[in-house]
Amino acid sequence: MRIGGVKDAVRAGTAAAACGVLLMSLAACGGSDGGGNQKTDGVSAVRTGQAKARTTGLKAIPEVGDRLRGQIPAASRQVVAVYGEGRNATGSTIALYTKHGSTWDRTRVWQGHNGKKGWTTDHHEGDNRSPVGVFTLSDAGGVVADPGAKLPYTRSASFQAPHYWSKSHWHDFDYVIAIDYNRVKGTSPNEPTRPEGQSKGGSIWLHMDHGSGTSACVSLSKSGMEYLLRTLDPAQHPVVVMGDKADLKA
Repeated sequence: MRIGGVKDAVRAGTAAAACGVLLMSLAACGGSDGGGNQKTDGVSAVRTGQAKARTTGLKAIPEVGDRLRGQIPAASRQVVAVYGEGRNATGSTIALYTKHGSTWDRTRVWQGHNGKKGWTTDHHEGDNRSPVGVFTLSDAGGVVADPGAKLPYTRSASFQAPHYWSKSHWHDFDYVIAIDYNRVKGTSPNEPTRPEGQSKGGSIWLHMDHGSGTSACVSLSKSGMEYLLRTLDPAQHPVVVMGDKADLKA
């Protein structure tokens, strides 16, 4: 995810630059250190047990209204749901839902971040907001070796965040999963082509978290990224449904 340019990063004097730069070194987007299991939603053990009972056998993805629910392809059996805390908030909860027969189970949940200015239904280059919507997940990659991804994985040093940024951002792009917003499916996540034009932004990714808002991407823990890479399967037609809670429910 990656929106905005390196020039903005230099002017701002921060590594939280746009992930959508069209350079060999891509800008950093976001982060926190969520866990890789159900307990990361911050509830007590008792409440977690109760929550598990409420997150299996679901008829639909929770807290997603008719508008976005209708955009989830019928063939999709894996949904990454990103629940933003608010229209202008940077914190998100990321959950993986898997379909079994006609119902959904929540299989994992993590804490993470979205755009440092929140969310938008009309994303543009440099607005520092993550786009609300339903997007397919087709391609992955990163600086480090393939951890066993089922999605096509491109390993390249060109993903490396510039080392003039804060050290906390250096590993943001060790693992990335491209969100199919204004990009060409079937290509490396850092392929710069933007079919809808440069002004609509691009290079929106799921990537590793560094503890704060991103330039438009969604970030989560290393363990979370590894789990998603090993689990998201092209044969299951995975998608991400993402937005602030109000827009998700609309």
